[in-house]
Amino acid sequence: MQSKHFLSVDIETYSSVDIAKAGLHAYACSPDFRVLTIAAAVDNGPVRVIDLERIDESPARRAIYDDFCAWLTGGQATLHAFNAAFEWYCLGKARLPTPIERWRCTMAHGLYLGYSGGLDAMGKAVGLPEDKRKLSAGKALIRRFCKPDKDGRRVTRAREPEKWALFEEYNRMDVEAERELERHFAPWPLPEREQRLWEQDARMNAAGVKVDLELVEAARAVWEDEKAELLSEAALISGLDNPNSLAQLKLWLAGELGEGAPETLRKDDVTALIGSEQTPACARRMLEIRQRLGKTSVSKYDALYERARDNGRARGLLQFYGAHTGRWAGRGIQVHNLPKATLHDEELDYARKLLKSGVKAPRAARQALNLCFGSLPDTLSQLVRTALIADGDGAFVVADYSAIEARVVAWLAGEEWVNEVFATHGRIYEATASQMFGVPLERIRKGNPEYALRAKGKVATLALGYGGGTSALIAMGALRMGLAEEELPDIVSRWRNANSRICALWHSLERAAVETVRTGAPRQVRGLTLRWEAAIDEGYEALAAQRAERASYLTIELPTGRKLFYPRPKLEENKFGKEAVFFQAQGAGGWRYQSTWGGTLTENVVQAIARDCLAELLLSIEGEGVGATRFHVHDEVIVEAPARDAQRRLETLLALMERPIPWAPGLKLKGAGFVSPYYKKD
Repeated sequence: MQSKHFLSVDIETYSSVDIAKAGLHAYACSPDFRVLTIAAAVDNGPVRVIDLERIDESPARRAIYDDFCAWLTGGQATLHAFNAAFEWYCLGKARLPTPIERWRCTMAHGLYLGYSGGLDAMGKAVGLPEDKRKLSAGKALIRRFCKPDKDGRRVTRAREPEKWALFEEYNRMDVEAERELERHFAPWPLPEREQRLWEQDARMNAAGVKVDLELVEAARAVWEDEKAELLSEAALISGLDNPNSLAQLKLWLAGELGEGAPETLRKDDVTALIGSEQTPACARRMLEIRQRLGKTSVSKYDALYERARDNGRARGLLQFYGAHTGRWAGRGIQVHNLPKATLHDEELDYARKLLKSGVKAPRAARQALNLCFGSLPDTLSQLVRTALIADGDGAFVVADYSAIEARVVAWLAGEEWVNEVFATHGRIYEATASQMFGVPLERIRKGNPEYALRAKGKVATLALGYGGGTSALIAMGALRMGLAEEELPDIVSRWRNANSRICALWHSLERAAVETVRTGAPRQVRGLTLRWEAAIDEGYEALAAQRAERASYLTIELPTGRKLFYPRPKLEENKFGKEAVFFQAQGAGGWRYQSTWGGTLTENVVQAIARDCLAELLLSIEGEGVGATRFHVHDEVIVEAPARDAQRRLETLLALMERPIPWAPGLKLKGAGFVSPYYKKD
């Protein structure tokens, strides 16, 4: 139960570890880590800043610190902070531990309401006045006092007392800004279920996952040897001082290729030149070397090393509510976009064994890997996942929801033939092709000529559920699958005819959103409730009057009761000349208006419901005795359990994935999984 009082907290810290590279947990575990100052306020009282190195200079300073500790550890107040997992973890390392359940994260609350970015960015987005946001000099102060100087030393208050006074003011203003944001967000509280998920996320990130440091160190050593040889070869071919220099390489290529030299050397440019018969052999080899050196997934070994070199575990792999839909985002090594291996299990085991020999003999290991598997960069990319391993005698129990978005969109739209497929045989690609082309399902089997239709059913299922057309099919790989571009419009038309209820859902959501914003009256679509909401609750009228536009949202209430928020909605003509809902969101150009329509609204809702299905599973796993969730990726969970009992626990996990969900009656879910000592894709 939430306490009657609340304590707002913000801390400033020092560590020689680069938090951007190594993450919070390695940062706070550094031997020289320390909390420098604490700004805190009880309820709406004054903000006091505590310099931890001066608390014994006077009885008054000691009294303020003791009072803070009493509120922090006594349990009589709910604890508030922006990015509260940072305060919770760092204060715990500073011997001021608190239960995560007592914390409330204003950043998570803002993410729930459709905002993104740090404290200052959120403050600007909601329209906080300048005096309620961070000092503009704050970043410079952080660099000065929270990181080592150029000589590797900590800059103290004694060295620069005037700047330290500004540093304390910066700390104080963070609490002011956090409280103001919380007041702004108060009419739309973070649901209790989301609070529980945030707490679980903080614990999971703090526990982390074990890293095979022997494999990581071998990969780095082998790659350095490969890189040195490639650069040496490139220097011999070109005569360049630094063949890794883009400017030098472009100038050299201009001499070799003449008018055929490209203006840029993007990935597609390099691939095209390598494949061209007009490219001279020496230029082709230089481009092949550049292609191999540019394999970005190899750099993930460096990220793994930075995260795990001190204690052998990679922590902080996920960001709670990292997407507008509520889905988690990757952090650090970016587990959401690790390369997928094409090597089979025995090949992975052998490749791992060869690579580990590179700790002592990198050149021999490199030569063996190149001989056995071809491209070393490609092999290293495929082995990145396997650097995440179970601890000791444990094993990973890995399971993934099967076609969850296709299941959810059909369930939500009431597309009964699709629901029936998922409730029975589950062959959705074949069934889709059967519906599209009027061919009996039993004919779409390997060995029959009709089996060629399966590819069309597959790409249509994957690409067209959210209103996409031929470009969506191409983006999903239709041409690479052997389909001709001229047949794509027919595939789009046939899929839409076969899935008329899903198409109707796009249009219903679009009409409802426009009418809700125009009239302010709520609309219902297939169990979803759309509302226009503004901060006009009792006691909040003054703020609503000042910020009527900023404090308004189009919301879509999901089956769980969670809402999707679209800040500051308005109606304008879109690029197609049609009236549409525009809302503000963070994008490449900053905080700006963007449009939406029925297809993207459907995508948002479906992905949000799929995310809530995963959340339901995450909340169930530990209580059902499956094991400890180490991390999760999209619709996949990675649970650690004793190896001797892992197969039984996998069966339990798969049963949990199929268990009916109370808030989604009739939704048929299914999972598939495996057991492994290291992380991989099945």
